[in-house]
Amino acid sequence: MSYALGALLVTALALPAPAAGPALAAGPSAAPAPTPPLHSAGQISGFLAAFYGQHGPSDHYREYRISQALKDKQQLTDFDVLLCSQNTPQSIGIGPVTVAQSAGVGWATVTTHWDGDAEADTGAEADAGTEADTDTFTAYVRLDSRPIKLDDVICAG
Repeated sequence: MSYALGALLVTALALPAPAAGPALAAGPSAAPAPTPPLHSAGQISGFLAAFYGQHGPSDHYREYRISQALKDKQQLTDFDVLLCSQNTPQSIGIGPVTVAQSAGVGWATVTTHWDGDAEADTGAEADAGTEADTDTFTAYVRLDSRPIKLDDVICAG
């Protein structure tokens, strides 16, 4: 063995051992960060009522409170995927919210009214039914979205 190689080996052996890093010093792994609570039916109902308002979502809601999947879906069609229509409704109602925690999603039926309130109709108009006056679709919200966002819309037909 050459002198230089031997001196290098002796020097390396004489160096102190590296200190234990933070992972070793901490002992067992730390507990994972707590997960934020999932959205409740009441929170989803309030969000959907604010989101849809009386005539449909605002530009701000359309930009910041829908999933990327819905934005992509909108790019592929010529009708408003958030309202399942091509026009602005006269009013919008939100039905009861169902929450499926195991699926991580909540949903509600959204009803759009087009030709006036069915309760205001009288006579032959009321007898004719209101099927043409309303339309429904289902709005879905992921329970863990932060901030709460509309995740998907499925049109009734």
